[in-house]
Amino acid sequence: MDGSPPRPNANPFIRLDPADNVVVARMPVPAGTAVPSEGTVTRHDVPAGHKIAARPIAKGEAVLKYNTVIGYASEDLAPGTWMHSHNILFDAVEKDYAFGRDYRPTELLSEERRARFLGIRRPDGRVATRNHVGVFVLGNAGGTAARKIADWFTPDRLRDYPNVDGVAPFVHELGDGMERSGEPMALLRRTIAGTLRHPNTAAALLIAAGGEGNGLEGFLRETGLEPGPALRTLVISETGGLRRAVEAGRAMVEAMLPAANAVSREPVPASHLVVGMQCGGSDGFSGLSANPALGAAMDILVRHGGTAILSETPEIFGVEHTLTARAVTPEVGRKLVARMDWWLAHSEGRDTQINGRVSPGNNAGGLANVLEKSLGGAKKGGNSPLMEVYEYAEPVTARGLVFMDTPGYDPVSATGQIAGGANMVMFTTGRGSCFGSLPAPTIKLASNTPMYERMVDDMDINCGTIIDGDATVAEMGQRIFERLLRHASGERTKSELSGMGRDEFVPWPIGVVA
Repeated sequence: MDGSPPRPNANPFIRLDPADNVVVARMPVPAGTAVPSEGTVTRHDVPAGHKIAARPIAKGEAVLKYNTVIGYASEDLAPGTWMHSHNILFDAVEKDYAFGRDYRPTELLSEERRARFLGIRRPDGRVATRNHVGVFVLGNAGGTAARKIADWFTPDRLRDYPNVDGVAPFVHELGDGMERSGEPMALLRRTIAGTLRHPNTAAALLIAAGGEGNGLEGFLRETGLEPGPALRTLVISETGGLRRAVEAGRAMVEAMLPAANAVSREPVPASHLVVGMQCGGSDGFSGLSANPALGAAMDILVRHGGTAILSETPEIFGVEHTLTARAVTPEVGRKLVARMDWWLAHSEGRDTQINGRVSPGNNAGGLANVLEKSLGGAKKGGNSPLMEVYEYAEPVTARGLVFMDTPGYDPVSATGQIAGGANMVMFTTGRGSCFGSLPAPTIKLASNTPMYERMVDDMDINCGTIIDGDATVAEMGQRIFERLLRHASGERTKSELSGMGRDEFVPWPIGVVA
């Protein structure tokens, strides 16, 4: 049962692989505690999610977790020693990319055996999981108008439109004072356009202040979008100022609501689900429970013909070879390495995660360095073959497990996945998160029971039952897949019930701001 405490006779440590020379604490373990499974005694107090040496480890010897190198011992270490960033050195690990060596085609279920959910079919054949009207801005100067317009449409004012999930502002900090050509502007326009075209966006109002770098005419020309009944445009400087622009914008949205409301849900195959995978506030349990359980759920989704998007490029550094080895072609594997090489050059000499350090929260949760965090983070991708690699916010068209190049920062990463077509987001966390997203909703998975119980109003699924010994990864994966179908069918997630997502549209600010 979710929320149950660990059994009294449970082993206080978890062994992840027979070859490992460390084991992970299920709970806080005092110094002097016997560890019969390893034939040792703890030499220090060990926080939950942290590691001890399971056997003697010589200075310079590789530290193995999941039979994968997460660093090297900084000194000779006796069994029972607390292992963390103070005695695990971060260093480059030699990798064999083995492009495509382990590729095995997915055994897809036949159409009649695939799971179904209640989705909204769009005229172009895509399927929505939600039905929002969006108020978008081309530049930050339109933000106040967008919020005033969207906020006008309270639940009371939308009562006559029960099939509309809400009117949401998509406001960001870019669009002016930035490079007006090249990758930064192309990336911003691709992100806005992808979210405008998203199947969960039933209709949209696009606002320009007038005169910003990301001008309306150039945006429409470059993206190929055309104003019409479901896409209205508004230029504040041509409307007579903020007050009149807000009045005009409200009228435009009001006029789009009847058509947006004229939808219904129907049973559709799970192959129409595109899931963006995220992790944030990770701890030492994330790679043991929530992440591998989500990976198991995504393997199920892939067998049902669906798509899972793994991202956060800096957070797979050190384990990217586990993905390239199962790439469908060597070319797909090389795309991933090319993006990793870009990040290494982009971050050279800077105090960033890809250069070894993890966030203070990750470190406190038991993650010694980026290699250990990457090892756990990559577990979200399960064991399916890697079918394609995309740049940020590119339209995702391949089925199966794919990778999108994004930063590790959750709002930016999820924004790119959604712009690429993710119609659901699944977010694992060990230390808690208040994240939400629109127009695709976020389902949050807790890695441990104590945090789930503390933040039960924010967490949807407790994967801590794996740590408690009450569920296996495979069992939890099936539960996650079933919950995914329920939420895709319209059941509200905790982040939706709490009103999250209206401030988490964050396009990647990749360029120079001047």
